[in-house]
Amino acid sequence: MVNSSIESLAVRAPSGEATASNGATISGGSLILNADDWGRDQKTTQMTLDCVRCGAVSSVSAMVFMEDSERAAVMARENEVDAGLHLNLSSPLSAANCPARLQEHQHSVAMYLTRNPFARGVFNPWLARSFEYVVAAQIEEYVRLYGAAPERVDGHHHMHLSANVLLGGLLPPGIVVRRHFSHESGEKALRNRIFRWATDALLKRGYRVADFLFSVIPFEPPARLKQIISLAGHSIVEVETHPADPAEYRFLVGGEIFRLAGNSPIARGYEIPRGRAGK
Repeated sequence: MVNSSIESLAVRAPSGEATASNGATISGGSLILNADDWGRDQKTTQMTLDCVRCGAVSSVSAMVFMEDSERAAVMARENEVDAGLHLNLSSPLSAANCPARLQEHQHSVAMYLTRNPFARGVFNPWLARSFEYVVAAQIEEYVRLYGAAPERVDGHHHMHLSANVLLGGLLPPGIVVRRHFSHESGEKALRNRIFRWATDALLKRGYRVADFLFSVIPFEPPARLKQIISLAGHSIVEVETHPADPAEYRFLVGGEIFRLAGNSPIARGYEIPRGRAGK
């Protein structure tokens, strides 16, 4: 069955330019497949690198203070992998060199954000300094590992969109920030729509965002992904992937994504022109 919500999004958006995996320039829009959790552990990093090398993944989101963060940063530089910062506010920091103080503050933040589905949308003044410390420490560690400040930030479990992060102004202005998932049919929770509207409004005021964001799953029906890919003709579309998942890995390295994409090239790298705030 055709996803009417995605179909209704197929309107012309402001054009931009990106580079495809074959080196060609993409005008008018781009299809960006971004892989999350780079550096989480060796298995995740290697499976993601396989997808980057075959051109199925455009860019990655790198975790810091995790088991494979140090090695993954070296591999990113050696393989010219476009890596943004995957801010982790919800899962334990697993690196052996992670400071105990940072682990304590991050644990407090994670406990708050994951205890109920509404916490992300509520600013917590009692944890404001913990949020500030945890975000700043991860940005600083990214700079140490990658040699430059992150030009793009998203979040593990999308917790970078929490009220304490956005209302606290904890992300550098003008960078690329991942938006909330775009609406698809079947989404029933009114709170999802309200949260999407509020966060999108905040993001567009100070950051660059893609026109649309979707998850690569579910794969069925195939018409869903074909509709998402068609949006990239005139819009910047980010598709979130997790290559450590066996099904997603097979889909990406097995060539199915290229069959569905057809003549729509997969971007090489993650690029949103400056001065472009998204739809």
